[in-house]
Formats: sequence, C-alpha cells, structure tokens
Amino acid sequence: MVDPTRGVLYPQRLPQFHRLPARAASELATWFWIPEWSVPAGEVSRQDVVAYPALNLVVERGAVTLSGVTTRMSFRELRGTGWAVGAMLRPAAVAVLTQAPAELLDREIELDEPELADAVSVAMASGEGRRERAVAAFSGWLIARVGRIGPAALQANALVDALMGPDAADTPDEAATRLAVSTRTLQRMAHRHVGLSPAAMIRRRRLQEAALRLRADPRADLAGLAAELGYADHAHLTRDFRSVLGFTPSDYRSSAGV
Repeated sequence: MVDPTRGVLYPQRLPQFHRLPARAASELATWFWIPEWSVPAGEVSRQDVVAYPALNLVVERGAVTLSGVTTRMSFRELRGTGWAVGAMLRPAAVAVLTQAPAELLDREIELDEPELADAVSVAMASGEGRRERAVAAFSGWLIARVGRIGPAALQANALVDALMGPDAADTPDEAATRLAVSTRTLQRMAHRHVGLSPAAMIRRRRLQEAALRLRADPRADLAGLAAELGYADHAHLTRDFRSVLGFTPSDYRSSAGV
C-alpha cells in the first residue's frame, strides 16, 4: 500500500482517515478510503487534495455518488459528525458505471444504488470492525455489479498501472511501448476509461510525488527535485504547481507544516 497521505496536501488537518486494500475487488478498485470526522459546532475542517487521476464511487449519508477526475486542486469542507466510504476505481469498474468519464471531469453525479448505500451504511453502524465490513460489502457489490471482466477492461487497468504504478513510464510513448499499443490507442484508452490524457496522468503523478517530497524535506532543493521527477527544469515544476494547485512549490513548502 502506498503512503496513505499521498495526494493529501495537508495531512495534519485530516480527520480520522483509513485506506484499506481492495483484496477481492483488486481489479475493480485500487483501494477503499474511509474518513470519519467529528468537527466542533461552528467549525469547519477543510481538506485540500491533489487527487489521483481516477474516478471515485462514494457512499455517504445514505447516498451514492460517482466523482470524476479533477483537473485542479480540489477541496472538501467537513462539518459536524459523519463518515464516507469511497472506492478509488480502476478502469475495469469505470466502464460499467459511466460511458463517458471525460464528461465527469470536475463533477460528480448521484447514482440510484440503494443496495450499495444500505449495505455500507449498516456496516458502518456496526461498531468495531465496521470499516472492514463496509469494505467487504462494497467489494461484493462491485464484483456483482461489474460481472465478468473482459480483455479490454484488463488492458485499461494495465494502462493505469503503466502510467501511475511502481516504476511508472516517464512518457506516453514509453507506456504505449510497454503495452504493445500505439500512442494513439493509449490516448483513446485513457479518454474512454479515465477522462484524462496519458500526459496529464503523468503530470499528476509527478505533482503528487513533488508534494510528498516537499513535506518530507522542506529544505529540498527545488531544481534537484524537478530533475529527479523528470521535469525539464525548476520553472517547469513551478508552472505545473501553479496551474494545478494555484501556488508555487516554494509557497507550498513554507505552508506544508501548518
């Protein structure tokens, strides 16, 4: 399992937060994430995220929502007491839930899936072991909902692994070569199953890694970090930061401990 705070810009502001492995549903979800919070009356807990390039299926307060990939830093403001159970979906599940993930960029829609909402809500109300039971219920629903996973869906999963997994490709051309497809085919697969281009997915991975490294070592040399992550230079890293997050690496470095 990767660092559970990867993608979270200010982990110290998180409520109780867990990432649980997908196990039986590993071809359909990368992992499940479960925040639980109790914010004092009149206060707000803001969570800022540079999210993974993936769709998320979320159960909260009896509702089920499908959230598309974000193109900018996203945030959520938590109030009162609550919980959510989300699945970071793999492409094999996305194809069953929406035919056009690109139309969900920076959007979310509510799905009419009462069976999923009820099963997860019952599990989360069941005391000790509730998170594991919620994940088991969610996984069982996903497996039944998706059914047999075909070759095209498995190839789309491999695309995401090539672009975002361990030892990920540095360029779309490299990813295409690994998958034995053309770069154009790779682009079509990403559009169909994720909604972002392969190049945008690689940039997102680099931004997440840059933020993680800056939190770990606020004194890190930015030019050296840019070179390690495959940026042409420090200025390129700064442009990516400003474009997606709205601030520079230097600004983030000075605020990451807040």
